Amino acid sequence: MKPDFRFIETNGIKIRAAVMGEGPLVVMVHGFPESWYSWRHQMKALAAAGFTACAIDVRGYGGSDKPHAVEAYTMKEIAADVAGVIDALSPGKPAVIMGHDWGAPIVWHAAVLHPKQVRAVAGLSVPYFGLPPASLDLIIKAMYEDQGKFFYQRYFKEEGVAEAAFETDVRAGLRKLYFTGSGDSQGYWGAPDKKHGDALLDGLANPDVFPPWLSEADIDYYVREFGGSGFRGPLNRYRNHTRDWEHMSTIPDRIVHQPSLFIVGEADLVLKMFGGSAEQAFARMAENTSDLRGTLLIPKIGHWTQQEAPEATTGLLIDWLATL
Repeated sequence: MKPDFRFIETNGIKIRAAVMGEGPLVVMVHGFPESWYSWRHQMKALAAAGFTACAIDVRGYGGSDKPHAVEAYTMKEIAADVAGVIDALSPGKPAVIMGHDWGAPIVWHAAVLHPKQVRAVAGLSVPYFGLPPASLDLIIKAMYEDQGKFFYQRYFKEEGVAEAAFETDVRAGLRKLYFTGSGDSQGYWGAPDKKHGDALLDGLANPDVFPPWLSEADIDYYVREFGGSGFRGPLNRYRNHTRDWEHMSTIPDRIVHQPSLFIVGEADLVLKMFGGSAEQAFARMAENTSDLRGTLLIPKIGHWTQQEAPEATTGLLIDWLATL
C-alpha cells in the first residue's frame, strides 16, 4: 500500500499531504530536518487499524508551498495550516494530531489555537512548555550567547548562514544531524566545546555506515526532498520565537484540554535541555495539560523517535488511540 499524495489549499498556500486508509482522521506533523516521510512506518499501521493516516509536508518543506518571508513561518500560521488540512479531509469532524520535534510544538499549539478541529493530540520528543517567561530569543541569548556558548537555534537565527552550510553538501549535513541526534551517537548539536560563532556541522560525525534504522535509500529520499526545497523555509521556523511569544501572550487559555500523550526517547537530545531528566519534561507536560493520558519513555533511542523505534512508537500511539 502506497500513500495517495494530495495538495490541500489552506491558509493561502498549498500543503502536500500523504494519505492512506479510511476512517477517523489522524494528521502527523514532522520536524526539522524531515518530511512527511518520517512517519512512513506509522502510516500503514494506522491505516490498518481503521484510520485515515495523513502525514503532511510542513510549509517550506518537500512538496508544500515555500513562502519567502520569515514571518510566514510563525506558529500561528503553521497551526492554521494544520487546522485547514483537518477541515479539508474531515469536514465538520475533529481529528487526532501527532507531531515530532518541531511538529510537536506545532500540534500542541494547534490544539490550543484551533480546539474545534482537534480531538486529541500526541507529541514526540518535545513536551508542551506553555508560555515561557520570556521569548526564547531572550532566554537563548542569556543562557548561551552572553556566555560565549554555542546553541544551534541561535546559529540558525542568522538568515543565509545555516542555509549555505546545509546546501553545500545536503547529504553530509543531513547524515551528520541524523546520526548526532540518534541514540547510536548520544551526541549533542550544542556540544560543550563549541563556542558562539562556531558552525553547527563542524566536528559532527558522518559515519561510513549509518545505523540500520535509517537506510541509504531513506537518506536518498530526504536528500532529494531538500535538494528541491532548500533549507530557508525550514530554518525560518527558528526565526519566529519572539513573534510566537508575543502572539501566545494574547491567548487567555493556553492549556491543552484535549486528551494528550507525550513520548520521548531515553537518549533524546531534548532531555539534555532539562538536565537529562525525563521526569522534568513529564512535569512540564502535567503543568500545561488537563487530560494527560501518558508520559512514556522509550529506552535506548535518541531524538528521531518514530524512526529509531518504529514498532514501539506505533504500538504506543495505537494503544493511546484506543483510549479516545
